[in-house]
Amino acid sequence: MRFGLTHRVMTDALAALGLLSLVTSGALDLAMNVAIVLGLLGALFLPERWQTVALERRVGVVASLGLLGVQVLRLALGAELLPVAVEFAAGLQVVRLATRRGAAHDQQVVLLALLHLVAGTVLGGGLAYGLCFLGFLVVAPGALVLSHLRREVEGNYRQGARDRTGLPVDVPRILRSRRVIGRSFLAFTCLLALPIFIFTAALFVMFPRVSVSLFLLSHGRAGRMTGFSDRVDLGHVGALHSDPTLVMRVEAPTTEEPPGRLALYLRGTALDYYDGRAWLRTVRVREPASRAGGLVRLRRSPDPANDVVYTIDLEPIDPPVVFLRHDTVAIELVPLGATLLGQAPALWHGGEDELRYTSADDRGLRYRIYAPAQAVPVAAPLTAADRARYLALPPGLPERIGELARTWAGGETDPARVARRIEQRLRDDFTYSVDGPSGAAPNPLEHFLFESRRGHCEFFSTAMAVMLRTLEVPTRNVTGFGGGTYNRFGRYYAVRQGDAHSWVEVWIAGVGWQRFDPTPAAERRADGERARFGTVLRDLVEAMAQRWDQNVVGYDLEKQLRVWSFLRRGTSGESPWLGRVTLSPRRVGATLVGAALLVGAAVWLWRRRRRAAAGAEERPAETPEAESAIQLYRLLERSMATAGVARPAATPPLAHARAVGELAHPFAAEILVLTRVYLEARFGGRVLTPSERREFASRARGVGQRPERAAS
Repeated sequence: MRFGLTHRVMTDALAALGLLSLVTSGALDLAMNVAIVLGLLGALFLPERWQTVALERRVGVVASLGLLGVQVLRLALGAELLPVAVEFAAGLQVVRLATRRGAAHDQQVVLLALLHLVAGTVLGGGLAYGLCFLGFLVVAPGALVLSHLRREVEGNYRQGARDRTGLPVDVPRILRSRRVIGRSFLAFTCLLALPIFIFTAALFVMFPRVSVSLFLLSHGRAGRMTGFSDRVDLGHVGALHSDPTLVMRVEAPTTEEPPGRLALYLRGTALDYYDGRAWLRTVRVREPASRAGGLVRLRRSPDPANDVVYTIDLEPIDPPVVFLRHDTVAIELVPLGATLLGQAPALWHGGEDELRYTSADDRGLRYRIYAPAQAVPVAAPLTAADRARYLALPPGLPERIGELARTWAGGETDPARVARRIEQRLRDDFTYSVDGPSGAAPNPLEHFLFESRRGHCEFFSTAMAVMLRTLEVPTRNVTGFGGGTYNRFGRYYAVRQGDAHSWVEVWIAGVGWQRFDPTPAAERRADGERARFGTVLRDLVEAMAQRWDQNVVGYDLEKQLRVWSFLRRGTSGESPWLGRVTLSPRRVGATLVGAALLVGAAVWLWRRRRRAAAGAEERPAETPEAESAIQLYRLLERSMATAGVARPAATPPLAHARAVGELAHPFAAEILVLTRVYLEARFGGRVLTPSERREFASRARGVGQRPERAAS
């Protein structure tokens, strides 16, 4: 392996991992992420010879100063300090990669990469960051050692430096050498990541937890998903159907063989007024929800033994709506990790049974909802004002819509049965379509019912809600998420943006609000179920991300105490799982012997491979002239030892000859002449004639015997 190339590859890997920890954090906008990735690729593939061009170095200086000026200007205009500083550090890394020259600049690259990794901890900390962190641990020891070696080479062998034979040092040749480092060196340095990781993990487990909110007080995460607002235009909701972005993970009570698809109907927002083109909410409130230790009672206290319990991990969503079943009786917040005092998520009541949350660290929400196993009637009737709101019709509603509703009702007067009839007719006689043409019509609902007869879920729910209102049945339109797809690895249901759905809630006297869904059932499928390619890999990655968020990002003081309690129970009488191993002398002895055998076997294999590699590595064969010169110089070395000026093994021949001259030794001149002849014959390509070899041997034997002989 070439020394210089290996060093560059490992340094580039560190730089890439540091920048990727920023790009995957979600803290930077899309344009900045694209610019960082493109700049990184350009800097990595820039030819090395261009980095020595003076113009290119000047461009790097100008780019760095320009980037600094832009970021200072952004700060003056009110931009947040943390993203601005992170973007500047990322741009500085790209410039340094493109203009680096020598080990000094490579050490700057390593330092910037480490700073990027630290910033990624604050900004992201997700699964992608975890992978970057592990890669950084593996590559960093080797990159640091190689950077030190290269700096030593470039620092010690400057202009005019010579090697032990007295010849000029060729630094580029050393960097191209394949003999400086080998596979065993890289394997050993990479294996250093193992003890580093163990030490880091031990600190992580034992060190007291500090709230992540400390780092996020002035930082709002980018990339929040769009939720459901107080206005929904007819014809726009269907665009979400093809979006596979994960919105929430739902742990639902299931059987031993969970269905691949589960209808959840998690409502977000209900809208009470339709103006002919859009649904609106006319009543807006913001009231704090009553809380007791994270528990919010909506109808009554939860009964975990009899209620159906769902645990939901909700990603950050805007507006921050809490998604619930329509019959939820209570909700309980589950901490995501340590939080600052007074900064726990807060819940707020909105209009139309909506619940919203606020969170200081913008990390989403984890909560449990409790719903009755069987429907519980609601005794309180609608007020006159509420009934009027839920029966309001848009101005100019075509009369034939009411006539169609009466035709489908067929003389039925019971509101529940009427709703079932209209629901079934819409399911049977109309077609689901994401790109239906009715959204562009002057009256979208009329066009849907009498002309196109196809559209997405919002058209179906609007048609049913309005038609029931013409029959004096109170209704409201609900937006939320219809269902989820089972993740076999995480054992939860993944709900995506593509699962966004709209349905109808109908008021039934003595029962309360009841859910009806007129959209054809065969079309209510997640996008992930239609495209099976990559589904297994996607589920695996999402399950790993959930475990990472729960056990690493969400590792708090409570989990830390659980770990210590588990270890303490292992040595106590409660559950002495550790005692069964450590308290048995026989098992302790067997464990120690086994460990010693494993270590001994590993050392034996390592030494054997090293000896085999040393034996297999053949030294380049010497030429006959070089072999002859070596034999002659050995004769000279014996004579120098007899004369009391033996050459130490670590001293080069020419340096030794000059050192003898500095001592004013009587044979100094002769030794210097013969040493130069030897170096020219072995390394300089000089071919000694037989008479020259005989003369060299004669003069070498004379060293120490005839001091009166002058050097020729």
